[in-house]
Amino acid sequence: MSGTEPKSEAFEVAETGEPAAGRGTSSTSKKRCVYEQYVQPCLVELFATAMFVFVGCASVIGSVGIAGAVQPALAHGLALGVLIMVFGKISGGHFNPAVSLSVYLCGGMKLILLVPYVLAQISGGMIGAGLARAMYPADLYSASLGGAFQPMSSELAKCMLGEVMMTLIVTMVVCMGAVNSQTSTPGAAFCIGLIVSANIFAGGLTSGACMNPARAFGPAVVANHWSHHWIYWVGPLCGALLTVSFIRYCVMIFLSQ
Repeated sequence: MSGTEPKSEAFEVAETGEPAAGRGTSSTSKKRCVYEQYVQPCLVELFATAMFVFVGCASVIGSVGIAGAVQPALAHGLALGVLIMVFGKISGGHFNPAVSLSVYLCGGMKLILLVPYVLAQISGGMIGAGLARAMYPADLYSASLGGAFQPMSSELAKCMLGEVMMTLIVTMVVCMGAVNSQTSTPGAAFCIGLIVSANIFAGGLTSGACMNPARAFGPAVVANHWSHHWIYWVGPLCGALLTVSFIRYCVMIFLSQ
């Protein structure tokens, strides 16, 4: 994850090896440093989020008529794990506004990058959804709503609870497995992809198991489908805030003892 000064001795942000400009750095080197720290990570978030949403939407569209959530669950989890493994050293591998919010509030990224990351992720979501629409026939696309989310239960409160809890689990794995140097693991990318797949198996029949506002927003724009769309923003963001609260007031107290 993109690092900054740790906000707590108990929760320490892992080193990322960001380039630093020395006293004798030339103008070209300074520009390169700015590019590598601020521009390149946002471009990576845009590109990788587009690829993730493309695979996710395509897996949903292609699974029309197939019972179960096996195909979407495996496609989302495997794609996310691989993309984090490949691009994590550059941008942190967020690809999700809820993840970026939780990482920032835990001290794992700079404030100046938060809004650009979210905008890049949302833009990437629309690009990925557009590519999925271009690949599939119109009738198959319409039958699956283009991979857009729609609560499968009429009880919206339960769908909301599902999004909160599933996002809490994902963001907890990200913050504790990839951001905190005391608990981080080399297998964080695998763990994150695996928990996303597990959540889709667990909650796919209620809310659709979004856990990612960018994943919901892109297909909603391309397919013009906004049914109860607010759930897929409020739920994940509340889950991210609960993760931060738990880490700040429970985990850090335990680690500091």
